[in-house]
Amino acid sequence: MANVTDSVSCAACGRQLPYQQGRGRRRRYCDARCRDAARRARARDVNNSLTNNQRHDYVYSVAADDAAGPASPLAGLAAAREQSAAAAAALQAAVDQARAAGHSWREIGDVLQTTRQAAFQRFGHPIDPRTNKPMTRQTLPGAEDKAIEILGCIIDGRWEDARRDFGEKMLEAVTTDRIALAWAQTVAHVGGYERMGEPLVFQANEATVIEIPLFFEAGDCIGQVTFDREGQVIGLFLRPAPS
Repeated sequence: MANVTDSVSCAACGRQLPYQQGRGRRRRYCDARCRDAARRARARDVNNSLTNNQRHDYVYSVAADDAAGPASPLAGLAAAREQSAAAAAALQAAVDQARAAGHSWREIGDVLQTTRQAAFQRFGHPIDPRTNKPMTRQTLPGAEDKAIEILGCIIDGRWEDARRDFGEKMLEAVTTDRIALAWAQTVAHVGGYERMGEPLVFQANEATVIEIPLFFEAGDCIGQVTFDREGQVIGLFLRPAPS
């Protein structure tokens, strides 16, 4: 039974939720995007095969912060940024440790629920054969959050909002009707949407590519969003996840 008349905040972003009356489960999140963000935070250290003490320390520190109670929105934003950076560094260290232990990119990709190529493109250390030096990768800052927001808009049925960062050619080619049709066809094929997985970010020439696993009741897909150097969307795809 809902009948929530007190002020309730979203458990993920802290924004106030609308009052809720009538039967049904009590609402905890603003939308699918916030719900998935909370699930990713809870599941960040599920795969023990790619964890180490540093990563566990990070989880414990997050739990301690949560127990301390809510902070101001800006303080929460700063803390979330620090936690995100710590998690990314810990995950990179865990992958490096797994590689040093002899695990293949396919095994690592399976744990991260992506392809071995995508795992290598995000976590590998390729050597430039021309100089015999490590190759640098520069991805677009904030692209991961933008991609999550775009896919969240599609999941919520907010087709026009999903096109907010489209480039000129994308706006012409990918209409709201086309996005709605693609999403309807996906749901017809694999059932209702359930949750997002951990995003993978990598560079492809001068573009930044984000691949996000999407889990449905009868199958899995990959949502892929590609950004140019200016942060405009130049590619958006929904495709079956590798088996």
